[in-house]
Amino acid sequence: MRTLLTGAGVAVAVLAAGLVLAVLHAVRPASGPTGSDRAGGAVGSGAAPATEATDRTSPEDSLAARPMPEVPESASHPAPVSNLDPGAPILLPPATRTGPVGVPTGFPRTPEGALAQLVAIDQIALESGSLAGARAVIRAWAMPGGPTTTSWSGVRAVERLLDGAGLSGGGSTHFAVVLTPLMGLIKGSVGPDFVVPCVDFEIDVTLQRTARGAVADCQRMVWQTDRWLIGPGAEPFTPPSVWPGTDVAFSVGYRDLRHE
Repeated sequence: MRTLLTGAGVAVAVLAAGLVLAVLHAVRPASGPTGSDRAGGAVGSGAAPATEATDRTSPEDSLAARPMPEVPESASHPAPVSNLDPGAPILLPPATRTGPVGVPTGFPRTPEGALAQLVAIDQIALESGSLAGARAVIRAWAMPGGPTTTSWSGVRAVERLLDGAGLSGGGSTHFAVVLTPLMGLIKGSVGPDFVVPCVDFEIDVTLQRTARGAVADCQRMVWQTDRWLIGPGAEPFTPPSVWPGTDVAFSVGYRDLRHE
């Protein structure tokens, strides 16, 4: 998931021993596809793929690679909320069981179900506060050809957070990460079994004191047998990380999330 806290830009400050350690743009550039990833729709400069490459890509790759609005890094910092009417929220269905490595699952075969599964995957991975925890999640929740324990943006984001806090890969009992899903959108779908959902989190990082910011993630979610998994292919174009409930968040197309 080269988008979770990656190009999503982990724009949070970790407060350690009175020093502010900036953790910015955790894993990849904040702009979108680049280089060899362009045809598959991952990482990079923000430029649209070349026409001939686009013509050769599948609908799934084209959807994943489609650019999203760009916002300044400052948009991920706490900011005044908007007085605009955001419209109807996206209703997240409840989990019905617990899946591998403690990730809630059992969400329905709907775009909202795919979004709810992505939220659960991201929360368990990042809130583990350790590289081992994040690696266990992607190992269990990515299909062959998808993100790995070394490439996944979630693993790399945890790495950056730990580095910024001056901690080892094992984390610390004094280190805590909390992801609260507040906004999201459905970027699109291809048939009933492929969805690219996006979620915009408030992220709270605590080490002696708490700092907060916003971070977003989009993923290729594929229905397999009885659950949503992170599908094969390059991670989608980096979504904008914006402080939830602001004018900028609404302009991007994010909607409030509510649990059914």
